[in-house]
This record gives sequence, structure tokens and C-alpha cells, in this order.
Amino acid sequence: RTNSDTPADSTRARGFGAEGIGLCRTEHMFFEGDRITDMREMILAEDEPTRRKALAKLLPFQRKDFEGIFKAMTGLPVTIRLLDPPLHEFLPNDSKSQNELAKLLGVKPKDVANRVHQLHEANPMLGHRGCRLSITYPEILEMQVTAIVEAAINCKKKKIDCHPEIMIPLVGTVAELSTLRDSALETIEAVKTKKKYTGKLDITIGTMIEIPRAALTANEIAEVAEFFSFGTND
Repeated sequence: RTNSDTPADSTRARGFGAEGIGLCRTEHMFFEGDRITDMREMILAEDEPTRRKALAKLLPFQRKDFEGIFKAMTGLPVTIRLLDPPLHEFLPNDSKSQNELAKLLGVKPKDVANRVHQLHEANPMLGHRGCRLSITYPEILEMQVTAIVEAAINCKKKKIDCHPEIMIPLVGTVAELSTLRDSALETIEAVKTKKKYTGKLDITIGTMIEIPRAALTANEIAEVAEFFSFGTND
């Protein structure tokens, strides 16, 4: 399988003989054009309704990307990792860029600087990121899973054979995966109901074994994971 985050890369990878996508890093989809502004708006939001409003702007971008990736990989599996990095990585660090962002979003520069400071991770590998982001902000998971499911439904209706695999990132204990798997399943059913889709969606939910605790408790995590990937670089 290949790593791919865009429809164009997926098409190229398939041309090279890829047998599916082993890792689609959804955070890479947020850095293009207007998307990064909407992402930053979501991060700077001070309450859930404002976060959801910003996430609603990102949903069509994600859905379109997933549709393109599924089309390029028709008949092959696509593992999609939900948002993984700490949120401070999406915000500007220098004061000039922070001032520009504040002006763009109509907020005080001090508020942007404070949020960057507040989100900064002392231990970015094990801190507030990955699955823990979705536990704190379940609306992020809901948006991403909604985009995946809507894209899958749209593809199925066009006779495109897609096989999405949802990866919950940076899991350390079975409780984290179990909680978020339940949320993902609820979202999948909610989208199917809303879209009045009664067909079968071949969507599995698993995780990446990438931190020591996950490896040591893999027998427990395996009870609720439908697949494992292994993040060996860490």
C-alpha cells in the first residue's frame, strides 16, 4: 500500500502498482488555500457552536477529497487516519502572522497569541493530540467521519467500489479506542439515516499501534479494533 493524502497522489500511486492506501493523513488536507483559515477559525473558537460552524466549512473539502481518493482507488482499501497532530501546529508562531490572522478572523491579536501559547505541547508525541483531540472535541471526529461516509455513499451511487478504513490515531488504551469507535459508529448510522441510504457500506474501524502502551495492551485493543497498522518510525 501507499501513503497518499490527495486524489492526484492516489492516481499516481495506483499507476505505480499500489494495492491500496495504508495511510491517508487527513491533517495534510487542511493546509491548502482557504482551508487553513477555516481550520484556524475552528481552533480559535471558544465554544462548541462556533467550532461546529468552522468545521461545517471544512466538511465539503474533506468529502470532495475522499471522493477523489476513493475513485482513484476503486476496488482497493483506503486507510484514513483522523486528525492527529497537536492543534498548535496549525497556528502561526510569529507575531506578524498572528496579527494577520487576527485581522482576517476579526479577533484580537492578543487572543491568537494566548491560544498559541495555551495549545503549545511540552511533549508533542504523547500530549493533547490524536485520539485525545477527538475525546475533547468530539465534533472534529463527527465532521471527519461524516465526510468519509458521505463520500462513500456518493461513490457507491456512482458504482465506484470503495473500501474506507477509519484509523483512530495514537491510541494508548482500549478505552480510548472503544469510546471513539462508538462515536464513529453512531455518526455512520446518523449519516446513513439522513441520506436515506440503506445499502451496505464497507467501512471498518481500527487504529495504529505506535506508542509502547498500545503495543503492550494490543491484546485488549484487538477486542474492539477491526485492523491494526504499525507506526514504526516512532
